[in-house]
Amino acid sequence: MGTLLQRWNRWRHSSARREAVAFYLLILPWLLGFVIFIAYPTLRSFELSLTHYQIGREPLFIGLDNYTRLTQDRNFWQALKVTTIYVFGSVPGSTVIAIVIAMLLAQKVRGVNFWRTIYFLPSVVAPVAVAILWGFVFNPQYGLINTLLRYVGIEGPGWITSEAWALPTVIFMSWWTVGGQIVIYLAGLKNIPQELYEVAEIDGAGPWAKFWNVTIPMLSPTIFFNVVLGFIGAFQIFEGPWVLTNGGPNDATLTYMIYLYRQAFQLGSLGYASALAWVLFMIIMILTVIIIRSSALWVYYEAARDKS
Repeated sequence: MGTLLQRWNRWRHSSARREAVAFYLLILPWLLGFVIFIAYPTLRSFELSLTHYQIGREPLFIGLDNYTRLTQDRNFWQALKVTTIYVFGSVPGSTVIAIVIAMLLAQKVRGVNFWRTIYFLPSVVAPVAVAILWGFVFNPQYGLINTLLRYVGIEGPGWITSEAWALPTVIFMSWWTVGGQIVIYLAGLKNIPQELYEVAEIDGAGPWAKFWNVTIPMLSPTIFFNVVLGFIGAFQIFEGPWVLTNGGPNDATLTYMIYLYRQAFQLGSLGYASALAWVLFMIIMILTVIIIRSSALWVYYEAARDKS
């Protein structure tokens, strides 16, 4: 009996080892990619953020001087202000638009699959192509919007050439590419039990009451997911403002990533650019933690409520 038990243990341990070896071999490509392309560059950028490093020269260690310089850099504060305005204009606006369109597309109407495809198409178009397209639409002289306004006797604003209108124009452009969010919201709407709407109707609830007391609570996990990803992506906005306005006029659309790009690849100040990147990383991290912590106040998880 003891011999059989020992053989069983040896076989079990050898089988477990084989499974472990197979597991590590299967994840090795991803692990190498993570170390080479993510972990090492991330740690290296932090090291460079502590140096004065110009392209073509050896890095010179200067401690926290780059971070001290940030606090005295007017362009840094301008880029942070512009990006913050963009984030809090783009994310809530795109969230509302995506939910409204998703609810319309969730209806059983003729040709709904065609409209779903139409709304999703902008999300698969390259951001640079989108920016060029909107550049023609918002052009002050021959753009589509101002041309239509002239037909009714209205002289449109400068849009991308106006300091007052450039940033709102970029925010408006971001609302166009909500197709990915719409698809996710559609999936969330399909998962809401119809029995809840039937019970609400029995209680005398109207369309608005059903939307606010049934749809929004049941859709809140999906909203939470899209909002988190939306904030992270919005803080890293680059292509649209760069192609459309190149950060101007008068730095009106100087987003954080445009300023980082200028420091790194136009001025060659890689050390300072690395410090900018790490500050942005910390801002995104702190904001994400705040959103996640606040989710307990407004995100409804049915499974968690059932357990309680």
